[in-house]
Amino acid sequence: MSVTILAIESSCDETSAAVCRDGQILTNYIAGQAIHEQYGGVVPELASRAHMQHIVPVVDVALKQAGITTKDLDAIAFTQAPGLIGSLLVGTSFAKSLALALDKPLIAVHHMQAHVLANLIADPAPVFPFLCLTVSGGHTQIVLCRSPLDMEVLGETLDDAAGEAFDKSAKLLELPYPGGPLIDRHAKNGDPNRFVFPEPQIPGLNFSFSGLKTSILYFLQEGKRNDPDFVTRNLDDICASIQHRIVTILLHKLGRAAKETGIRDICIAGGVSANSGLRQALTDLGARRGWNTFIPAFQYCTDNAGMIAKTAWYLYQAGKFAPLSISPSARAEWA
Repeated sequence: MSVTILAIESSCDETSAAVCRDGQILTNYIAGQAIHEQYGGVVPELASRAHMQHIVPVVDVALKQAGITTKDLDAIAFTQAPGLIGSLLVGTSFAKSLALALDKPLIAVHHMQAHVLANLIADPAPVFPFLCLTVSGGHTQIVLCRSPLDMEVLGETLDDAAGEAFDKSAKLLELPYPGGPLIDRHAKNGDPNRFVFPEPQIPGLNFSFSGLKTSILYFLQEGKRNDPDFVTRNLDDICASIQHRIVTILLHKLGRAAKETGIRDICIAGGVSANSGLRQALTDLGARRGWNTFIPAFQYCTDNAGMIAKTAWYLYQAGKFAPLSISPSARAEWA
């Protein structure tokens, strides 16, 4: 019997809805929030208000694009954690209300687990067990995925995430928000070896980016003391050098994890997996080491409901449904 699931994602500043039928994504619609650009970052209260404005039309578009109505749905899925609590509350409340009104099962999805499973949306897909480097503004993790619902975090950041390192560096360079993609754009025209930034010596498979951010701050301060136009004159090379260091930090740990586990199917996921430097570096490293590398399509890298729907499909198959009393959580264990 065919199963159709509506999924909702509202963990940060994208309102997204997707429809999944028997594990296949029929539509994945995303509405962004441009209002945060003038503040240089996401303002939680404004994000939650925008979700309230967007969620009904976003769901309506997703259903119409899939060619269905609410009567065709078999379950309602939503991002339960982690994220901005006000943003999560909007998606959670809408999903609970719709599930109650339709008398359909409710499926709670962990955002980071969904990022990992975004690699299973399209073929070719990795074979279990595989490793996934999940990199976003709030998380940096190496995850061992034994099955869709059996995952183990092998290493994670001890302080700041890779995405935050990109965004904070962009802010230091006085690039507009969101700055991470702009660093990527400038890096394409720069020399990644022009400036050298330190690599944190963190034991095991954990990460740290706070020290790198501090070194970039001091480097820029020193450069501008000697030349007020230092950043403007060297912007492409600075961006390329910053991106090169962040990417090498990530891939050195990922390479160590692959060696320790013996796993050869290697994936990346999360918003930073849209970075062209990281995507190319993973492909090149995989070719040298004989890995099978997998990278989600761009629409499934940033926050999106398609990955929530895919994860919900596996939870539905396992009969893992949530009570209507469930609440969103800013942080939650998942692996």
